[in-house]
Amino acid sequence: MEVGNSWEPGKPVMSTLALESLLAFLRSGGFHLCQQFVWHNPARLPSPAQWVTIERIRLKDSYTHLWWMSPSERPKADNRRVLVEYSKSMKHLLETQSYNAGRRPSEHHIGEKSFLKNNRGAIPASVLKLEHDESNGGDSPGSVLTMANTQASTDYQKFCREHDIEPHPARMPIRLAEFFIKFLTEPGDLVLDPFGGSNTTGAAAENLTRRWVAIEPNPAYIEGSKGRFATARNGGAAIHVSA
Repeated sequence: MEVGNSWEPGKPVMSTLALESLLAFLRSGGFHLCQQFVWHNPARLPSPAQWVTIERIRLKDSYTHLWWMSPSERPKADNRRVLVEYSKSMKHLLETQSYNAGRRPSEHHIGEKSFLKNNRGAIPASVLKLEHDESNGGDSPGSVLTMANTQASTDYQKFCREHDIEPHPARMPIRLAEFFIKFLTEPGDLVLDPFGGSNTTGAAAENLTRRWVAIEPNPAYIEGSKGRFATARNGGAAIHVSA
């Protein structure tokens, strides 16, 4: 669940509504909080404008929280599906099979062979750094997900322009959906998005050979979402998108 920040009306202080909402969801649904992520959008306009650009007493609010919740304490997940490329220093370590072992100032004790095994990639931190947008490739995670959302030449937007359809105003980068689908599901699993919007989730699931169901009450958004499947990579499986 993605939850943005909010501010007290007419005051330069943040509202606790996002945190209160999270706790309410956890209690009412009997959910466990598995992990918190942050999506940082560096292209977001300065807000709240009164405090950032007019009075200049606050910084730009450019991130939202992503809360991973589950009815189970041990939900299905595998971080090996979202491994990232090793850093240059780690690649050098694996080549030389040598590093400084021992106790660190953080009080961690690094064993002599703890980092000598090549696991074909690094485990993303809970600050994911994905410099990505809807048309780019190549991940570089860590648990702040950094993704600009400024593209104007995707299949979806082209389809909307050609068919005179108003695009959804708050689309997520498709790589954001792809990351969690890879992390939490396997090919053939069913992915549900109860707030479909422009159906970014459905397109991501389709690209990753997952089954999917998206629910959206706005007919215009449903019609526009058809543009996301113009180049679907599922080998010709039937796609049904309707109001």
